Amino acid sequence: MGIILILSCIIGLVVNAEVISRGGFPNGFTFGTASSAYQFEGAVNEGNKGDSIWDTFTRRPGRIMDFSNADTTVDQYHRFKVTIKEASYELRKLDILSRKLRTHLRCLPLSGIKPYATLYHWDLPQALEDRYNGWLSKQSIEDFERYAYTCFKTFGDRVKYWITFNEPHGFSLQGYDTGLQAPGRCSIIAHMFCRKGKSSTEPYIVAHNILLAHGAAFQTYQIHFKDRQGGLIGIALDAKWYESFSHKDEDTDAAQRALDFSLGWFLDPLFFGKYPLSMQTLIGQRLPEITPEMSQRLVGSVDFIGLNHYTTLYARNDRIRIRKLVLQDASSDSAVITTSSRGGVVIGKKAASNWLHIVPWGIRKLARYVKDIYGNPPVIITENGMDDPNRPFMSLNTALQDDKRIRYHRDYLSNLSAAIRIDGCDVRGYFIWSLLDNWEWNSGYTVRFGLYYVDYRNNLTRIPKASVQWFKDVLR
Repeated sequence: MGIILILSCIIGLVVNAEVISRGGFPNGFTFGTASSAYQFEGAVNEGNKGDSIWDTFTRRPGRIMDFSNADTTVDQYHRFKVTIKEASYELRKLDILSRKLRTHLRCLPLSGIKPYATLYHWDLPQALEDRYNGWLSKQSIEDFERYAYTCFKTFGDRVKYWITFNEPHGFSLQGYDTGLQAPGRCSIIAHMFCRKGKSSTEPYIVAHNILLAHGAAFQTYQIHFKDRQGGLIGIALDAKWYESFSHKDEDTDAAQRALDFSLGWFLDPLFFGKYPLSMQTLIGQRLPEITPEMSQRLVGSVDFIGLNHYTTLYARNDRIRIRKLVLQDASSDSAVITTSSRGGVVIGKKAASNWLHIVPWGIRKLARYVKDIYGNPPVIITENGMDDPNRPFMSLNTALQDDKRIRYHRDYLSNLSAAIRIDGCDVRGYFIWSLLDNWEWNSGYTVRFGLYYVDYRNNLTRIPKASVQWFKDVLR
């Protein structure tokens, strides 16, 4: 994440998605947009910046779809004051790993923007990766706690909402199982990129250390800063909804396992002090142990849950488990096959990215699941959005008229409103990903998620899309 993260039916009920407004949400419900330091900031050689694992990763040939990097991206490092004027929303999710954060946090309150600060969004300093293999080492827990303490002490008078980690599930699997993201470790057979790693164990070690680091940061805040600063601590989890492929028990169980191996992987330890039973059963001794002492530190160590929700998939049972036999990786441990279609019919229209299908009812089901399983904790939708393709020969007028994005957010917000008003879910905020078009990790500049169009060929000029006016109208 970058200097400023602007934080960011199949249910049997018919949801009116035609009109959405602030009035459809409780008093105090907050709206915003999200961004990430690494994806926004650029200025790779300025401000005493050292290399991160993503700087190293992008220099390896073939890792990024369009062979780009984030050395400049949308130049947030130099243009943050302009961004603050553009983002006149109530909430702003900030990434602490920024070189001008102190200046940003002075400016935000003057603009009426409340910062939500994320401590870690994937860009681990390369020095720590070199010194002790980063998140594979228990030393990372101690270092993260010290880093969090420094941030709380320095910025806690202006930041009242803290997010320790962004999408640790995706980071653990993509970075240490498939090797498709930094630091690019894996042991999958015939993988042409990975130089080292062990896909069957490392994702679980990394996730375990991240959980313990989160718990340590939470306890540090409670002991040293809570009484004086009065802030809240959360964690942001990537959360697809998984719908059973059929009414068969085996597929219903598979959908539950898919949730256990994604959301439950992190929420069960934070609420129940142990990993989901399905994970314990299928992973066995490869799953690190949560001792009674660890459990005591983890349970209750969240004031709110952040959910980064974009899409929904069908889940069915993997009876034969051929993938497991061939690959020996963590992703196949759940014995689940996910798919975006059933009986030749897709679950929802596709956005630009192949993984992102537009399924508005999924957000309502997800909110109800968290309510029912985890006792209705406070939830913030910390990311929600869709992308358009970045077509170089598309006219500017066409690119700016992003009606599909407007429909996406309208329909997802309608279902979220129903989850709150009808289902009683304690959802308190909603962040759109993203404020600006930006560098989208492995996809580089091939897709655009932003409310604002960034002209990459003309001095990174920022132009509001139709969705900007729509969002402002919703907030009025």
